[in-house]
Amino acid sequence: MNIAIITGASSGLGREYARQLDLAMENRADEFWLVARRQEKLEALADELITPCRIFACDLTTNEAVNALHGAMAAEHDLEIRWLICAAGFGRIGGYDELTPGTAAQMINLNCCAAVTLTQAAIPFMSAGSHILEIASCAGFQPVPYLGLYAATKSLVLSYSRSLAYELAPQGISVTAVCPYWIRDTEFVGRAQQSHGRYFRHLPLATTAASVVSRSLASARLGRTTCTPDALSLLDRILAALLPDWLIMKASRLLHLL
Repeated sequence: MNIAIITGASSGLGREYARQLDLAMENRADEFWLVARRQEKLEALADELITPCRIFACDLTTNEAVNALHGAMAAEHDLEIRWLICAAGFGRIGGYDELTPGTAAQMINLNCCAAVTLTQAAIPFMSAGSHILEIASCAGFQPVPYLGLYAATKSLVLSYSRSLAYELAPQGISVTAVCPYWIRDTEFVGRAQQSHGRYFRHLPLATTAASVVSRSLASARLGRTTCTPDALSLLDRILAALLPDWLIMKASRLLHLL
């Protein structure tokens, strides 16, 4: 049985990945495994898809959730994971003193630990032609004041994805780190601004979930290791490679004034 596993599928990028993969006839899976906390939203998504879906309503910040997914993989005969899309994650905008220890731990657990442990569990069920998409961010290219911990988690995802792509290349398994700029039509910005919206207030030239998903799926099919799916994320990637971090951080202050 060929499957696609999509985390964060209840909204935003995760939901859009499910929709676009569902329409991609050449990559049709026998089943989608939709993973997120909100069961009712997963059920609503499953109802609109052509592909049969299995719902896993769970909190990926817990070991029990990842263990349950791994157990479900092991229980299937001849399971083949063709797509693993780790889209679950969240961030908070604000200074270090506006981030509680509990929120900081939850962010690291979801953005980093859950993505890594689920990926490690899934790889034995993948083979040549399988694809892994790790949702990072252009924030991962450099430190970002007032979005510091989120940027650090995405830096880990980016580095992990790049090294994993090198290791899995001989097996024909592609790994793509997806590094978009702000996405205006997801829940991320609203959640991120819950602390204070005075930083990064207007997010000019933000992109859309549909655009990020279509371009990143194309990048994955081409075997690209890093996908910057919009003009500003590409510009950030170039500048981060050329300029020192301190200069980029100073320049980022201009975004607070927009």
